[in-house]
Amino acid sequence: MQLTTNLTTTFTRLALGSAVMLASLGTAQAQDDEVKIGFIVKKPEQAWFINEQRAATEVGEELGFDVVRLGGEDGQEVLSAIDNLNSQGAEGFVICPPDVRLGPAIMNRAEQYDMKVITVDDQFVNSSGEPMEGVPHLGMSGYKIGQQVGNAIADEMEARGWNPEEVAALRITNNELPTAVERTDGATEALLESGFSEDNIFDAPQQNTDTSSAFSAASPVLAQHGDYEHWVIYALNEESVLGGVRATEQYGIPAEDVIGVGINGSGAAFAEFSRENPTGFHGTVAVSSTMHGRQTAEDLYRWITEDEKPQANTETSGTLMTRDNWQEVREELGL
Repeated sequence: MQLTTNLTTTFTRLALGSAVMLASLGTAQAQDDEVKIGFIVKKPEQAWFINEQRAATEVGEELGFDVVRLGGEDGQEVLSAIDNLNSQGAEGFVICPPDVRLGPAIMNRAEQYDMKVITVDDQFVNSSGEPMEGVPHLGMSGYKIGQQVGNAIADEMEARGWNPEEVAALRITNNELPTAVERTDGATEALLESGFSEDNIFDAPQQNTDTSSAFSAASPVLAQHGDYEHWVIYALNEESVLGGVRATEQYGIPAEDVIGVGINGSGAAFAEFSRENPTGFHGTVAVSSTMHGRQTAEDLYRWITEDEKPQANTETSGTLMTRDNWQEVREELGL
């Protein structure tokens, strides 16, 4: 009788132990089954990309997948980030590349790990400079956004009663980045169509895409053309336009004689609009970086889990945000 009781106790303990082990294995398996993706951006400190990555993380929490946020400011950092993602079990990543020409190298590394890839904001190009086929992309039409910038500047010039002959345009350029060229080309075309003189447009090539780089590029141009009464400023983003605005301030040009219009709609613009006194930064064409982050992360998740490959190219539009309406536009776009 005692032997039977001991055996029963032993078997019960074994059964309980096995149940616990199976439960643990089941939990581990469930964790292993959770989808993980990466979100790599070229300037993780810029407000646009902070919003984008945060939005991707939020949609991941809602739908039940993990987002690993990484920076990739040059080719080596991007490849290291992809290696990192692979070691963590990620099945794909969204990326805004530091250089669109890195597309073939990035895709080669991703294919080694069987990862799916979506580009956001800046689109990969091949060795011929053409958009890479087979890599889904979500971004804005650089040319159309640029046209919005040019039209906004022209409208504000008219509202202020400026004589176009007395106005110079500071075009802060980055010809190494196709999206930058598209945006400044679009703005230039709109200005010329409004009657602006092409001879009054002066280029300021920048080395990077941030405020300090634009400031360095703008300063000598302003010094060389000090005979103009009014200035308008445009570039690929609002950080660069702000660099131009800061340069006009250092050069002593009053804020009321400057019209700067950027692109994005992020913290840099919000801070400028919140200043007690208006500056030469008139406005920005706001695009929802929040939407870009959410949409691309969700698209990648659906592609991984449901084999729904996103559209080849999705383009978003922008809304002019100024000191007068920035809070309303921010709320409307979820920025």
